[in-house]
Amino acid sequence: MARDFFSNQFLIAVPAMDDPHFARGVTLVCEHNEHGAMGLLVNRPSEYTLGEIFEQMQIDAAAPGVATETVVVGGPVLPDRGFVLHDGGDDWPSTLRVAPGLAVTTSREILAAMARGQGPSRSLVALGYASWGAGQLEQELADNAWLTAPADQAIVFELPFGQRWQAAARRVGVDLGQFPGYVGHA
Repeated sequence: MARDFFSNQFLIAVPAMDDPHFARGVTLVCEHNEHGAMGLLVNRPSEYTLGEIFEQMQIDAAAPGVATETVVVGGPVLPDRGFVLHDGGDDWPSTLRVAPGLAVTTSREILAAMARGQGPSRSLVALGYASWGAGQLEQELADNAWLTAPADQAIVFELPFGQRWQAAARRVGVDLGQFPGYVGHA
């Protein structure tokens, strides 16, 4: 029997989600298989800018505007490790292909290229990631902790952070303002 995996899907926290790491969160599932899942929150701005990350890494930001871009909190695991979610492009070292035209890269090279204005055309830098062990995500889905929707690059790269949660839910026809404020089975 084939298993359903959720790579390249949004996990949208239901309104009753009380985990502070994921409440009102939209997580892009980057990889999901029989061993577990890995994803990045795409709607939680951090207190850092990309310029501050460049400074910590001793990378000169020559490209106009790149230093002021907001870095997001990608999840609670390894919050000091950076992940660049981007629209593909060059073959960067340490890259995981999520879907055609969507990848996650963890190399310093991509950040240095971004600082020079030679990086991917669309990107989002995240600190940390979300992780689920084997079967854990499936159980959370069975417990109705999440809605799922096909990922949408416009939501990830273009919408203001505060609009992403509702916009992701609308992809499957759900108005979160009308959603029951509890988790469980009917």
